[in-house]
Amino acid sequence: MYKVIQASRLYEQIVRQIEGSILKGELSEGSQLPAERDLAKQFGVSRTAVREAIKALQEKGLVDAIPGRGTFVTNGTSNPMRRSLDRIIKSGETDGWAYLAEVREILEPEIAALAAIRSDDQDLAAMRDAVAIMDQAGRDSDAYVEADLDFHLALAEAAANPIVLSLIDSIVGLLREQRLRIFRIGGGPERGQCHHKRILEAIERHDPKEARAAMQAHLWEVREDSRNTPGDHVQGA
Repeated sequence: MYKVIQASRLYEQIVRQIEGSILKGELSEGSQLPAERDLAKQFGVSRTAVREAIKALQEKGLVDAIPGRGTFVTNGTSNPMRRSLDRIIKSGETDGWAYLAEVREILEPEIAALAAIRSDDQDLAAMRDAVAIMDQAGRDSDAYVEADLDFHLALAEAAANPIVLSLIDSIVGLLREQRLRIFRIGGGPERGQCHHKRILEAIERHDPKEARAAMQAHLWEVREDSRNTPGDHVQGA
């Protein structure tokens, strides 16, 4: 039904194709979109890119994602939460990126700890796949960043808490910006990958204490790399 995506800004191309299907009447109000994994396979992209596209479609008021049920075509209003977060981070009136880093440091170590307790074989497979893609990405920033996002998404899913997953979903676009900037820092991807593997190993052992510590170390390293990011002071990745 859909064409494989080949260029960068993947989620925008996904949005255009799905929006086109809606405008042409191929998808009517109330129609359910395929599951994220199925859409990712159809488009030939990561699940994170699909999630970002779904969020953009929600902002346009074209779809509604209902936890536990799926994503449906709608004429409802757009989700204000993501727009509000974007304004806080990018307004320049506050140190938005630093605030985002603080939120991550509060949430993600505990997400990793929960993932170590609650993850199943499917969750672990998703994390391993993401780590493998990052290993193979080399200097391909788009491939690395999408896999990086997928890794953190898999952690949130493994935590098995729909509120946690919704919170991570709401900042995916901001996280993508941060990762793309830090990717340019010398040794940044390699350092990040080292931490990803330590987090994965702790989760594979179902060791919440070590998973929490590994994530804390990762976020500390990210903060250090952020200080060398060109331009504004981006925090987190």
